[in-house]
Amino acid sequence: MSMPATKFAGKIRAAEARDAARLAELATQLGYAATAKEIARRIEETQHSSESAVFVAQLASGEIAGWIGVFVFRSIAGEPCVEISGLVVDEYSRSQGIGGKLLECAEQWAHEKGCSAISLRCNVVRERAHAFYERHGYQHAKTQKSFRKLLKG
Repeated sequence: MSMPATKFAGKIRAAEARDAARLAELATQLGYAATAKEIARRIEETQHSSESAVFVAQLASGEIAGWIGVFVFRSIAGEPCVEISGLVVDEYSRSQGIGGKLLECAEQWAHEKGCSAISLRCNVVRERAHAFYERHGYQHAKTQKSFRKLLKG
């Protein structure tokens, strides 16, 4: 028998440079190793952009339990929309409503940016995450391959 989910009693706020070490730990849980210095630089870059942001879920204790990154995606092929660039909740803090609150924050940010849609990409092996997004009203839109080329210099 599963226990009922505990409700998140903290707050959602914009990420700050002082959060960098914790955000780096959480990024590593997500499978993307990063240093606190790298994360601090990325936070600073989002603070200077009106079209990207990072928000954190801070517990009442002050600990950061999760984060979400968002940006406005612009394409000639369609209207601007917000894309979630990453979402992670600490593995010891899951099923407490934190991820849902982070999604609500991202959706509110999308409305403030004048966007009528929000999207994300999620690794095909993250079945628990797929179910989470579907529970929050997200629909599977397409399956695709992702390509990347590292540029020199």
